[in-house]
Amino acid sequence: MFVRDFINDFYRLIKKERVLLIVNYDIDGLCAAKILQGLFRCDNIIYTLCPVQTVEDLQRCYEQHCNEIKYIIFVNCGGTIDLVELLDPQDEVVFFVVDSHRPTDVYNVYSTAHVRLLTEPDEDENIPDFEAIFSDDEESEGSNSESDDSESEAAINKRMRMDEEALLKRREKKIWQENRKSIMFDYSKHSYYSQPSALVMYDLAWKLNKDCVDMLWWAVVGIAEQYILNKMEYNKYLDLTTTTMYSHVSRICNRLHVNNDDDTHSLNSANTFDTSSGNTILKITSDDDLNLALFRHWTIESSIRYSRYTAVNLKLWTIKGEKRLNKMLAEMGMPLVESKQKFSTMDLSLRNEFMTMMNKVSVRDNLPHLVIPSFYLSYGYTSRYAASDYVYSLLALLSRPSREKSFTDCFLEAFDALARVKRDLLESGISRAKKLMIALFRQVQNAIEMKQIKATGPFYCLILNEGTADSQYFSHPHLLPVLAYYVLESYVAVSHARKAATMPLIVSLPHDVERSTCLITGVPPILEDSGKSFFGKAFEQAAEKCNVQLTSVYFDSSVIELKMEERTTFLEALTSLLI
Repeated sequence: MFVRDFINDFYRLIKKERVLLIVNYDIDGLCAAKILQGLFRCDNIIYTLCPVQTVEDLQRCYEQHCNEIKYIIFVNCGGTIDLVELLDPQDEVVFFVVDSHRPTDVYNVYSTAHVRLLTEPDEDENIPDFEAIFSDDEESEGSNSESDDSESEAAINKRMRMDEEALLKRREKKIWQENRKSIMFDYSKHSYYSQPSALVMYDLAWKLNKDCVDMLWWAVVGIAEQYILNKMEYNKYLDLTTTTMYSHVSRICNRLHVNNDDDTHSLNSANTFDTSSGNTILKITSDDDLNLALFRHWTIESSIRYSRYTAVNLKLWTIKGEKRLNKMLAEMGMPLVESKQKFSTMDLSLRNEFMTMMNKVSVRDNLPHLVIPSFYLSYGYTSRYAASDYVYSLLALLSRPSREKSFTDCFLEAFDALARVKRDLLESGISRAKKLMIALFRQVQNAIEMKQIKATGPFYCLILNEGTADSQYFSHPHLLPVLAYYVLESYVAVSHARKAATMPLIVSLPHDVERSTCLITGVPPILEDSGKSFFGKAFEQAAEKCNVQLTSVYFDSSVIELKMEERTTFLEALTSLLI
């Protein structure tokens, strides 16, 4: 059920108990967990942190700790599955769920004993009414015994009436079941993302009067992640940044002083600070940013070339696109020598005028989303990062699992990178993110130039085989959709087919060579700007139709893992389903 009073019905309940914190392997989950960690430190709440990628991981984590802990918090996981059926909790166990994935499982919505949803239902979520999907009536059975010869005529008539009533009840039950099936299909046919969990947790911190600049920044990063990774449409992002977050930034950052050696800090009433004490000003500022990846930490030429937005709109993998890039730099008045230097070493006048130059480019070249509202974190005299810088850095840090480093190690490394005292981890992620952006660009370029994208009936399909260059960068469930969106937008930009913009895309590539498994994801057509995807339900139905067993179930239902030898059968079933 939904929790209305977060303070009394959630936070004060867990205050004196040890808590199990189960967090999904994504950036928004990282930020939400970091905010909760700050709250737990304020109130000395003992907690156990457990990162998970799949439903199997979640189940395994719960089984390891279920005998020790009464309250379990699920961050960006658990909301779309029936937790009570999956975990079979003891009577005193309570699950608190803050999950941005939608649709929410109806059993979680109407569970009064074990499940508490730490969110508000979306206006367009259209959760079915309880009476429409749950019924306590048992189907009555008519008597099949034959009437005895000595049975009276009245008894026979009564039996006939009972048989007619039973038949009518069975007919009503069948109609109800068919109606329920239709309602549930309409409710669950699209998967999408709701308000970032980091923002929900920051709202709790604010109501508890325990919020701080670091917590606010983590909420900002959670919002930026959803926009950059196509989990949030532009209008919603614009509304959150220019209204909700702007008001918080104005409120909390007026007068603030912190100590560099401590992540926890509070507002200070003084307007000045003592430099001899080691204190420096920490602040978040609201300003326009460019839809260019890491340009403050890279060269201008590389950032424009490898950023998805400019690469797609300028078709920078083509010869014409290359010429267009050079022409654009010339029209901006940006010397090629300066554009190939790191931004921080460019001429000061060019750096100061760069935003003005790009504003003119966005108007002249019809790039409406080149300049977007954003926020910056500043501390000390030299450290200044945009929210997008954090997103790209964390994305790269989460994409480094290997035989030497598990996904849990990567999660904890990214978790630490959110702390300002771990600036070296953040910078390491930025360096790796540049390689990631280059790898994505080259893969898109190869897919288009080698004509690897095939039209297979109701969707386009791109299958990357084992040994594909740089595939280790994006053979992860949270990065594969990034590649898929990049490929689809680029293909539509160069395609002459009229239906290209109305076609979805399926992308598959090897995942675990030892287990011989592959990942498959699907992204909706670029004309669909609602942020909703039908592939989660379509994958489920296709797997049932061809009797294929998914080897891993992720919390993002539009990404699945299955055996390599079953991929062809699965795609054939998906094709016949979507035709």
